[in-house]
Amino acid sequence: MLRRLLVITVPLLVALVAALGIPLASAVVQRETQTTYLDRLADASRFASLAESALQSDRLEALSQEIRRYDVLYDVPVALVSADRRILLASEPGFDPADDPAVTKALDTALNGGIRPEPDYTGWPWRTGPMVVVEPVGRDSEVVAAVVTISQTGGLRTEVLRQWGLMALVGLAPMLAVVAAAWPMSRWVLRPVSKLDEATAAVAQGNLDVRADEVGGPPELRRLARSFNTMVDVVGRALNRQRAFVADASHQLRNPLASLRLAVDNLEPHVEGEHAREAHQIAVEEAEEMGRVLDTLLAATRLDSARQTEPVDIDQLLATHTPAWQALASRAEVELRIDLPAGLTMQEPPGGLGSVLDELVSNAIRLSGGTEVRVTGRPGELHVVDNGEGLDAEERELALQRFWRATRHQNVAGTGMGLAICAELIESAGGTLTLHDAGPGLDVRVALSASRNGTSA
Repeated sequence: MLRRLLVITVPLLVALVAALGIPLASAVVQRETQTTYLDRLADASRFASLAESALQSDRLEALSQEIRRYDVLYDVPVALVSADRRILLASEPGFDPADDPAVTKALDTALNGGIRPEPDYTGWPWRTGPMVVVEPVGRDSEVVAAVVTISQTGGLRTEVLRQWGLMALVGLAPMLAVVAAAWPMSRWVLRPVSKLDEATAAVAQGNLDVRADEVGGPPELRRLARSFNTMVDVVGRALNRQRAFVADASHQLRNPLASLRLAVDNLEPHVEGEHAREAHQIAVEEAEEMGRVLDTLLAATRLDSARQTEPVDIDQLLATHTPAWQALASRAEVELRIDLPAGLTMQEPPGGLGSVLDELVSNAIRLSGGTEVRVTGRPGELHVVDNGEGLDAEERELALQRFWRATRHQNVAGTGMGLAICAELIESAGGTLTLHDAGPGLDVRVALSASRNGTSA
């Protein structure tokens, strides 16, 4: 979370610095360009003034020496161009600025109207062209020539880059200071959030003894931590009351229920007549059903409080449970087939994966009405498949609800809670239990993480 916060904050700081720095960088370019231009314009104006006097007196030698020294000293070529576009003087042999279209356009402006053309150059570091300055000799209709200087702009661009670098350093320093201050501040703010997240995860796994930190962090987070701890206390007390109620109900109901069953059994010798014996048998079955429902509810309550999972070796699990499955299948005259890869390991849900498979295999043998039950799988998945009557789509959705039973199974012993409890146990281990059509029959799919290779179903 800290990294994500910095990822959001730092780009905003960069955007703010850029919003302030880009106009300033543009102003630096304009200022340096204007400074260089004014310097070259002053030199061109001086040469134009000298050229006007030299042309009037027809003495160009001194001006020629002047522009040569200027070129040698500043590496800026200078040319004097007549009104008919002839090169009257040049600081170096062969120098003819009129060959450049940009220079030609500026010369037309200067020679035809006697107007100094505006510079067509801005010193952006990526623009490599020269700076051309054209100064007319004479004014208005008396323009007789023009002075042309062509300055290379490498030094200008270097200076712009240097100042940009200084600006970047100046802007980077406060940004780094803000980031440096934001790092401990963010850790101080987010540490309670991390602790609260860890406490929430522990509570979700069934550990109600954990508490969030109520001391560190901002006041709002401390209040949140106190509220969380209060909530955990309330939930813990509610669960303790629930468990106490279950224990009391177990103690208080088991003895009367056992006495009731014994009393009903003792009545059997005194029952006469077919209808009386039928009613007596119903009373016996109802007493047994009450006992099974009580046992199932107690088991469901105990399992609801278990949340820890651990890996289990499927080979060892099969060695322990397969004999009981085979015996149950033999009594029901159902063929049981086990087809699982060797070395399979899966996360075991609370209560044990064996108890879940016991329930699924038992249901398939007792309730499917089929002749074959197959236990198959692969890493991350187990399937209990029968070839019986199966369930339609609506029944498959209802079958995972507590106390639901198919209409055709109403007279078969059971409480309708086994499959629902299995689904809850698998979900508590991070897996899923789903029902699918096997055509014919039912495919019960258990998906759990395969702990050895770390893959998940």
